[in-house]
Amino acid sequence: MLEGLHPNRPTHVFRITTDGRSARAMTELIGEIFDPAETAVAAFETEDDGPWLLEAYFARQPDESAIRDLLRPIVGAEADKGVFLPLDQQDWVKASLEGLKPVRAGRMLVHGSHDRDQRRPNDLSIEIEAALAFGTGHHGTTKSCLLAFVDELKLRRPRHVLDVGTGTGILAFAAAKILKRPVVAGDIDPEAVRVARENARLNGIDPWMRLYVGPGVRHSLANRPGRFDLIFANILAKPLRILAPSLAQVATRDGTLILSGLLGRDVPGVLSAYAAQGWHLQRRYDLEGWVALVMKRGGAHPRPHRDYF
Repeated sequence: MLEGLHPNRPTHVFRITTDGRSARAMTELIGEIFDPAETAVAAFETEDDGPWLLEAYFARQPDESAIRDLLRPIVGAEADKGVFLPLDQQDWVKASLEGLKPVRAGRMLVHGSHDRDQRRPNDLSIEIEAALAFGTGHHGTTKSCLLAFVDELKLRRPRHVLDVGTGTGILAFAAAKILKRPVVAGDIDPEAVRVARENARLNGIDPWMRLYVGPGVRHSLANRPGRFDLIFANILAKPLRILAPSLAQVATRDGTLILSGLLGRDVPGVLSAYAAQGWHLQRRYDLEGWVALVMKRGGAHPRPHRDYF
């Protein structure tokens, strides 16, 4: 999922202030419809318990009328209050810095260079370049995956980790930093992999990263049956359902899947797709209207899900 990854040389941004539910629905819709190599979208609270700001970045001038029409079923006449603005490169770097606050999950801290002073002595920090950081780690899907990973570490330490749809690489980086082992991570978009490499160098973990360009597990690094005992897939509901057979194939018998990029209404379909491959729900995380699922093989009953507010 390319949440947080700007298109190469964005030229325009669309901004609209709305409520959290509408912001999440619009984020998913734009992410589903537009080419992720040319469009990036994320939404976040502008203040605690306050309104949400959605920002969509475009690599070329968008069709403003078509986008308003697309969003009108979600926000009605409010779609006409959204603004389209041209961008120069300095504008979008500055926009990336605004609202980028440190995010903590256990000992892991995701931050920009401007918040290095927020690190604690025992933190495992992941620093993301400001120009590449928009939404990364702050989007509910990514943070919920990090929280799920923290809980998984209380049970065991995975040996072979795969991150499918790595985007800016944040989940793979967390695994590499904590486990101090090589981590395989891939994305269908070459620009995402380029960004992940830059961020890996920034964090001093590039020797641990095995990055590839390709859809799903269609690469020699990832297409290794029965290899991975922990797999992250923070993408969207439809590709998650499609990937169920291939993820099951490359996972170990006692492996764990951490799946996200889901709204609540997506969960039954994803659970059904993975149940058909012999997986059951072990834990569920709800954060900012997004859901992360922790899946195990077999037929055990799921544990209660965890809500984060």
